Order: sequence, then structure tokens, then C-alpha cells
Amino acid sequence: MINIISKLKKEWFLVGMVVAIALAAISADVGKSGGLIHLDKITGIGVAIVFFLHGLGLSPSAIKAGISNWRMHIYIQLATFVAYPLLWVIFGDVFLAYMPAALAFGFCYLFVLPSTISSSVAMTSVGKGNVPGAIFNASLSSILGIFITPLLIQAFMGFEGVELDLMASIISISKLLLLPMILGQLARPLLLKFAQKHKSVVSKVDKYVILLIVYNAFCDSVANGIWSTFTIEMLITSIVICIVVLLCMVHLIQWGARRSKFERADEVAVVFCATKKTLAAGIPMATVIFGSNPDLGMILLPIMLYHPIQIFYCAILASRYAAQSEQTKPASSN
Repeated sequence: MINIISKLKKEWFLVGMVVAIALAAISADVGKSGGLIHLDKITGIGVAIVFFLHGLGLSPSAIKAGISNWRMHIYIQLATFVAYPLLWVIFGDVFLAYMPAALAFGFCYLFVLPSTISSSVAMTSVGKGNVPGAIFNASLSSILGIFITPLLIQAFMGFEGVELDLMASIISISKLLLLPMILGQLARPLLLKFAQKHKSVVSKVDKYVILLIVYNAFCDSVANGIWSTFTIEMLITSIVICIVVLLCMVHLIQWGARRSKFERADEVAVVFCATKKTLAAGIPMATVIFGSNPDLGMILLPIMLYHPIQIFYCAILASRYAAQSEQTKPASSN
């Protein structure tokens, strides 16, 4: 029993997402947009704080150190914004034929999202990879995603009845994500020591905000009756698709990195930066792109499923890379 409680505490964020969804089922009027507590406005402020803290935490010196390896940067960004979106180009009609349109568009949205920052860098560090390169690429991906993700959404979904004011979305996302990051960088000399002193709290802020956004999105979905046609079989199918996509893309990108003759440290950064999809930026971006669309909860489901799966599998992969690094040390020192 103690072990179970300890495990739940360790995985509190995943447990929190499940709890948020469960609470939405019984208290939709409380958490819906424009509801009792106006949670949509609260989360908007929370997202700005999260990306201010991201900007505060980005080290300019580490980013500068990772700038020079252009071959790696191009490979990662092409994998993120070309290889993944090609999955929708190839399989989009199949998704639309066999699942609700909102869920199919959720997979489309998953495929066009940028990489994560924190977990990409963390996994690269664990795997003894090129950490400065990972910091640069994860940061670059997040910034490019502000412009590329809405553009791809317009290209892929605009012809399916989804109305999107592209320029307005880019401007709104820039205000929501990019501007706070820039302000965080500017405030770094003043607030970095304070943030480091309270790192245990600061590192959890983005997760708290995500939980509030998930609760808000699912409250909106429940209030509008979106889930009435959703089945357990559909949930299992979605999980299987996420697993298959992750495994195929991880090993395809890994194979390509080796064929491109990247050094081992660069390969590690490539694998973790090119295969991650951001939940932290993806959910707030979705609230801008899709607005008050009642289907938002179902659209967000694929990234919510993909996120824990990618963390779990990439943690295993990072441990394998670390073990391989330890094994090659004696040989390299002779």
C-alpha cells in the first residue's frame, strides 16, 4: 500500500490529469469557459506566467554553445515540422474515415506541434547527449511552432470546415507564448537567483496550469455533450495509435541519424528533440487556434495520451543511451 502511495505521489501530474477529467464529468458548469469561476481567463494568465518562467530559465550561454551544429538543427526541425506532418498527409483520410472528426483533427494537431523544451533537454542530459544542442533546438522548435503550427493547421484542416484566421492566431499565440518568454529573458538578470532559490515550486507551475486547462477543456466538452458518442474501444484505439506513431518515429529518426553519421551525443539530442511533442505549449496554443470550440477536449486527447507515453518510452531509451555511454568510456580512455 505504501509503495502504491509513493508511486502515485511520484506520478502526481498524470494522476492529476485523470482527476481533472473525472471532475469535469461531474462539475462541468463550474469549470467551463464563462462558467462560475471563469477558468478560461485564469488559465490565460497562468500560461503567460509559465512562458515567462521558461524565458527566465533559458541560458543564453548554453543556447550560444549549441548554435554551431547546423546539420543537427536542420535534421531536428525537418523531423518535427515535415516528417510528423507527413503522417497526416498519408493517413489523414483514414483517420477521418474511422473516427469522429474532432478526434481525427486531434491527431492532426499532435503531428504539427513543436517539440518540448524541458523533457527534451532532461532526456538528452540523462542519455549523455549534446545538451547545449538540445537546448537550442527545443527552444528553436517552440519559437518556430508559434508560426508553423497554425500554418499547418490551416493547410490541413482549413478545407474540412475548420475556420482559422491564420494571422490573428499567430499574433495571439505570439502574445501568449513568445512575448512572455522574451520578457522572461529580459528579467533573467534580476529574477534568476530568486527562481533558482524556489526551483521546487517554479518547476511545477507549468504542470498546475496544464491541469487547469485540461479541466477547463473537458468541462466545455462535457457541457456541450461531445463525449456522448465516444467509446472505450475508441480510447484504446487512440492509445495504440499513439504508441505505434511514437515507436515508428523514434526508431526511424534514430536510424536516419545513424545513416547521417551523427556523433553519438548528437544522435541522442536528435532522437529526443525530434520525437517529442509539447503538451505545455500545445494545450494553450489549441485554446487560441480552436477558440471556444466545444470539440476542444477531444482534439486535445491525442496529445494528452501521447505525452505520458513519450515520457515513459524516452526515459527507457535515455537510460539505454546512458548505459552505452558508460560501456564505451573504458575503450575511449585507452
